[in-house]
Amino acid sequence: MPSGRPERESSRGEEAAQQQEGPPTGMRKGLTSYGDAGFSLFLRKAFIKGAGLTDDALSRPIVGIANTGSGFNPCHGNMPQLVEAVKRGVMLAGGLPVEFPTISVHESFASPTSMFLRNLMSMDTEEMIRAQPMDAVVLIGGCDKTVPAQLMAAASGKVPAIQLVTGSMLTGSHRGERVGACTDCRRFWGKYRAEEIDDAEIADVNNQLVASVGTCSVMGTASTMACIAEALGIAVPGSASPPAVTADRIRVAERTGAEAVALIGRQLTPDRILTAKSFENALRVLLAIGGSTNGIVHLTAVAGRLGIRLDMEAFDRIGKETPVLVDLKPSGQHYMEDFHKAGGVRTLLRELRPLLHLDALTVTGRTLGQELDDAPAPFPQDVIRPFDQPIFAQGGIAVLRGNLAPGGAIIKQSAATAALMEHEGRAVVFEDLEDLATRVDDDALDIHADDIMVLKHIGPVGAPGMPEAGYMPIPRKLARAGVKDMVRISDGRMSGTASGSIVLHVTPESAIGGPLALVRTGDRIRLSVRQRELTLLVDDAELARRKAQWQPRPPREGDDRGYRKLFLTTVTQADQGCDFDFLRGTRDNGSTPVGKP
Repeated sequence: MPSGRPERESSRGEEAAQQQEGPPTGMRKGLTSYGDAGFSLFLRKAFIKGAGLTDDALSRPIVGIANTGSGFNPCHGNMPQLVEAVKRGVMLAGGLPVEFPTISVHESFASPTSMFLRNLMSMDTEEMIRAQPMDAVVLIGGCDKTVPAQLMAAASGKVPAIQLVTGSMLTGSHRGERVGACTDCRRFWGKYRAEEIDDAEIADVNNQLVASVGTCSVMGTASTMACIAEALGIAVPGSASPPAVTADRIRVAERTGAEAVALIGRQLTPDRILTAKSFENALRVLLAIGGSTNGIVHLTAVAGRLGIRLDMEAFDRIGKETPVLVDLKPSGQHYMEDFHKAGGVRTLLRELRPLLHLDALTVTGRTLGQELDDAPAPFPQDVIRPFDQPIFAQGGIAVLRGNLAPGGAIIKQSAATAALMEHEGRAVVFEDLEDLATRVDDDALDIHADDIMVLKHIGPVGAPGMPEAGYMPIPRKLARAGVKDMVRISDGRMSGTASGSIVLHVTPESAIGGPLALVRTGDRIRLSVRQRELTLLVDDAELARRKAQWQPRPPREGDDRGYRKLFLTTVTQADQGCDFDFLRGTRDNGSTPVGKP
């Protein structure tokens, strides 16, 4: 055969392929514009062949793999192994895997907060999916904001997509006690602040809280989003719970790669999977796992990309009929390793089955009901309770309303102190994080155990980025006296690993003149979780006078340029997911929850 003939045949094949009907696929997809489509494809193939790829490889369906590995993100420390396993699955199914990097965000390494960067990561991921030729994409994430960012991108990207989480870390041991991040981080730090343990012990436990790479080993935001992704149907069944360093996690990654190739043939785009019904299923799971309050903000943002509204009143109603069944910290006692050994999300879904929309599609092309029919048989275990033997009779999260939160607020009732869920107290106000840091441990602070701590200016605009500072520390003098919990109210968030009687996401936030901005030390506040009430006990005339006097804070250094300016100008409030207003879906696709199946 004369030299060069295969290339000439390939070129003729390319010309024929370009004349095929239907949208372009593979290497023909999204060609760079040079005014000559044939040349664009010729040039693209010339460059990628520099990586040693053959025409045969380049003729296959292309699966992009979003690689979020980073030295600043130990939650994603198993990324190399996962990428290789996904590649193997793609190739075994006849596809061509191509990995590409995106922004990686870690909760503890992002300033001012990872939430500030979630939308940036979603934009980066969406644009890379659009810009590069891929017929489907595998999104590998783990740490708190990475999975929401990727799901937001998938919802907007209109390319078949499948989520793969990195998996949870292993637990450690401190002086014979099993420990894991990050509920135990907060518990031991609380002991240290109360002077119950010394410098040597807090240093010792610091070495044991994170025993391996992977996400937090409790039902924090990362584990919550992993369970939500599986419940939504956008991740393969059984994929939420395997720990990061297990063979199970690697096998899930390989299957994810194979399913990504199958998605291409089905043209199963995210909008067909992420429906109002699937979001209700995910909300049921969020309630039943005692999941992170952050799950509400993230689900609202993902749904908003598709034009689906999260109805908080309906969410609260289904919460009253959806008990907490998973006995995991911070609502219970166990860890993610135990949840996996108990059967994971599929075991939970089996208990919730009468409440679920079983006709919701999953990435396998099958319905949720079909997947549950074929799930492994149940077995005795004590981590996931039967429906009629819950660890908490109602869902983990309750929605509050009142003159202090006309747009709503939430409390994680499953992780709160029962005696404080019906409480009236005097407000002790901290104007911002700097004020809190300056005064909270001052022995001269006028505060008592039955007071209510109020923190302003930690909302989406105020901080900026809505940090997880709603988990205010108990003032040191009270901690030393044995106080373990107080009612705390803010327009910010808290970690899903935290517990306590903490009211969050007060909307609208104080920085834009919400009622929280008007609270003063000495005011009385009433919290009634039973009545779903959050009321500032100040008469309307006085509130109107304070409102007339209120002025927004002057701009801070850096507010007038770059990403921060974009964020402050376009970010929505918590009830709309803290997404950018221009990224939300323009079509009205209804609301969720939609009601019983």
